Parts: sequence; C-alpha cells; structure tokens
Amino acid sequence: MIDVDGYRPNVGIVLLNADGRLFWARRVHRDGWQFPQGGMRSDETPLEAMYRELQEETGLLPEHVEVLGSTRGWLRYKLPSRYIRHHQHPTCIGQKQVWFLLKLVSSEDALCLDACDKPEFDLWRWVDFWYPAVHVVNFKRDVYHRALRHFAPLVENMLSIQLGPQPHHQTRPGRGGRAAA
Repeated sequence: MIDVDGYRPNVGIVLLNADGRLFWARRVHRDGWQFPQGGMRSDETPLEAMYRELQEETGLLPEHVEVLGSTRGWLRYKLPSRYIRHHQHPTCIGQKQVWFLLKLVSSEDALCLDACDKPEFDLWRWVDFWYPAVHVVNFKRDVYHRALRHFAPLVENMLSIQLGPQPHHQTRPGRGGRAAA
C-alpha cells in the first residue's frame, strides 16, 4: 500500500523498560540496528498494525506492554535513491510513520525474536534513550530524533528521571534529507 505521494504507511515502536532504556535490535543478516517497525495493511488502524508488528518482531503480546503515547500525524522519511525500486508502480519513495511509545510491563523473558517464520531481528539489547537517534542508519535519523523528542517528556514524567541533553542532530543533504511532518 503506497499513498499518492509515494509513501508507505508504517508504524514504529519505541519499547521502554522500567529503567528508561530502550529496546534496540539488529536486523537479520545485516549490520544495522533499529526499533521495531513495519508496514500497515489497508484494513488496519495504526494501533492494530503496531500490535501485529510488535508480536511478529518481538514476540510480545498486548498484555506484555502498556501504550504510553503516540506521535500525532505522520513522520516521513525518504529512502536513498539506491533503495527505491523505480521499476515498481506505484513507486515507494519512503515511509510515513506513526510512532508508539510502549512500556514493557512483563518480564523481558517474554521477548522472542523468532516468533514468526521470517524473523526481522537476530539480536537485541537495552540502550540509553538518545542512543538510537545517533546510531540508526542516516536516512532514518531525523524521524528517530523527532519521535524521541516527542516521547522524552512522557518518559521523564512517568519515571521521574532526567534523560539528559538531546544529541546534536544533523541530516546530511543528499542522504535522505529532512523528513516532512
């Protein structure tokens, strides 16, 4: 499902533990790390898609998490030209995402990366809150930064912690550009 502007509707998941650290996972057969995310089906709401992706990619069920918040509207990123399949129509030029902040309310033993036939991830760890905004692949950095900036006050208030300063954020021109709201 691609919209008229060439963006694929998608959901992203920021999973928080009780210490304020975030779930960070390595893609299977790749060196890249990211948050769980995935495309929406035409018959799904963003919330329904989030729960489906959560189970497929982490093995977690709705009872294992608490939804703390979501971003308003779509956060978009463009794919680098080398990832665009120009021969396919409609052509997907990027993703538009609704991000969800979830708190793990069960034991981390419930996490299972091979809960589906084609696992997305092969390794995971807990990282500091701002770490993903700096370490995700460059073309996703602006969206990660924006989603984390949106969720930071919720995390600070809920856990009564200070997350520290946001990392310096800069998007390189020609490498995905700035994401539009």
